Amino acid sequence: MFELTSKFKPSGDQATAIKGIVSAIKAGAKYTTLLGVTGSGKTFTMANVIKELGMPTLIMTHNKSLAAQLYSEFKGFFSKNHVEYFISYYDYYQPEAYIPRQDLFIEKDSAINDELERLRLSATANLLSFDDVIVIASVSANYGLGNPAEYQGMVLFLEVSQHYCQKELLLKLVDMGYKRNDAYFDRGDFRVNGDVVDIYPAYFNDEVLRLEFFGDEIESMYHIDAITGKKTRDLSKFTLYATSQFIVGENRLKSAIKEIEKELDERLEFYQKENRLVEYQRLKQRVEFDLEMLKATGMTKGIENYARYLTGQKAGETPYSMFDYYEIKDRPYLVIVDESHVSLPQFRGMFAGDRSRKEVLVEYGFRLPSALDNRPLMFDEFINKKAHFLFVSATPNEYELELSSPHIYEQILRPTGLLDPEIEVLPSDNQVEVLYDRAKNVIESGNRVLITTLTKKMAEELSKYYLELGLKVRYMHSDIDAIERNELIRGLRRGEYDILIGINLLREGLDLPEVALVAVMDADKEGFLRSTTSLIQTMGRAARNEHGKVLLFANKITKSMKEAMDVTLRRRKIQDEYNKAHKIIPKSVARSIEESLHDEANEPLYNKAKKLEKMPASERAKIVKELRAQMLEAAKNLEFEKAIALREEIKKLKDL
Repeated sequence: MFELTSKFKPSGDQATAIKGIVSAIKAGAKYTTLLGVTGSGKTFTMANVIKELGMPTLIMTHNKSLAAQLYSEFKGFFSKNHVEYFISYYDYYQPEAYIPRQDLFIEKDSAINDELERLRLSATANLLSFDDVIVIASVSANYGLGNPAEYQGMVLFLEVSQHYCQKELLLKLVDMGYKRNDAYFDRGDFRVNGDVVDIYPAYFNDEVLRLEFFGDEIESMYHIDAITGKKTRDLSKFTLYATSQFIVGENRLKSAIKEIEKELDERLEFYQKENRLVEYQRLKQRVEFDLEMLKATGMTKGIENYARYLTGQKAGETPYSMFDYYEIKDRPYLVIVDESHVSLPQFRGMFAGDRSRKEVLVEYGFRLPSALDNRPLMFDEFINKKAHFLFVSATPNEYELELSSPHIYEQILRPTGLLDPEIEVLPSDNQVEVLYDRAKNVIESGNRVLITTLTKKMAEELSKYYLELGLKVRYMHSDIDAIERNELIRGLRRGEYDILIGINLLREGLDLPEVALVAVMDADKEGFLRSTTSLIQTMGRAARNEHGKVLLFANKITKSMKEAMDVTLRRRKIQDEYNKAHKIIPKSVARSIEESLHDEANEPLYNKAKKLEKMPASERAKIVKELRAQMLEAAKNLEFEKAIALREEIKKLKDL
């Protein structure tokens, strides 16, 4: 089912890990763990496991940046299969909340990213249509979705030479969430021109479905380019899915409205008995408005709070999620949890935070009690899904190891032959001065330095001090936005400065081959930032350079430090013995520097063209069409900052 495209073959202990994981899962193992050191090619191992197993796969991770990186890599590995992307479709999201002590209600506010919504719809549609599907997802996969059976029941099967009453077809499209729009045609729209019906599937990027009728028979069916209108390919059959996973049929909607009305009556009776007239009036006004909107349009703001009724589930029942779209076909599937030492704790904490906020809303009459069933999966519900689980991390927690035992596979050898870095422990009394001397030596050899501190203030003060001493240094912490962070990392790699100081941002996900020295200040201060896991991850940043070294500044060796050093020394010994046996000479990783997000091509077009206002409308329309193509291409390549900038330019041009 899966065709892996790569010029590389498994090397070192990759082949052993792949064989072990595949054999264990085929033998029925529910949980397995891949313990792979930084730079050992864990992603390539994951790709080979998917290829060998041939199972539809869900890859989950704890943040969107890592998800985007994985999506890009797996699109390259499986270019002939369906690789999908499923993360939250909000550019901005402020959930509704109530603070009783201030009597302050915060209204829900959000901005939906149309491209991310399209990618989510593409993921669910392809899961129901194909078996060779890999979905890269964030924690969003644990949140509630519509009933997959209801979604599947809303499909429209189209075939050339078959008879369809055009009026009934158009009414079916409306039921599926499509809107007629003959003026400005976009995703989720359809338009009619005599015997020709154009449908723009909500999950398509740049292709429109065109139906040509002869009476009530589809005479021909083909795709056309959304921008140029040119025919791209003929079709004999086509399956069209609804515009949303939350779409429901007319009967289900009527049933849901009755159940909501019944619950509202019960809740109002409760408030009346308790003599809580404010809550009574508040709930009555809000829910009755929602019911009017549902009856009139089938939609209302905050419709997710009635999810239990719309999906036909009982109180307390596990909500539908991405997992149910895998399970609807009753086939085995694989869930890979990347960076599991961070991802699993995050999945565990999602339910409690969501629940506490909604309980307050229910208590004070802003929502019906059924709103509590619109929730993410509880951790037990997630971990006990029918899937086979593969946990991937350089530092898995005890939980994953216990769950997977004895199916734990190590990947210690790097394809480059690089060893884990040398570790040196130095007193922290005069750590700033000692580090200055060591950093100067590393910089003179043409390499870079990472320094991790315990506080933002320390990072800023240390940066200021080293700048005064003539070193080129910058600091990075959570107050710095994603684009500036990208620029900081690029600047370090390009040699614009030689030292980057940060807190825990220097752990997972930074691939910096130029870094030859990692310094951990106050390494003996036990806590999250100086735990065994954090220390191993931080030290791993020096494992991509053949001269990699770690300095731990501490006045005593803590339990976490000892465990981290023992693990690193054991790995280093195994790596060294393998290199000597196979006559491998370690070489630093070579990796190209990413493009800047501040590209001149993204500069506002209206600033460059001084006579844009005087330009004929037809010329401006051509520019809009060209910019739209660039925007869709940028979004397709996950360059969302660039896509947003282009979208703003299109809006300004349309305003003209």
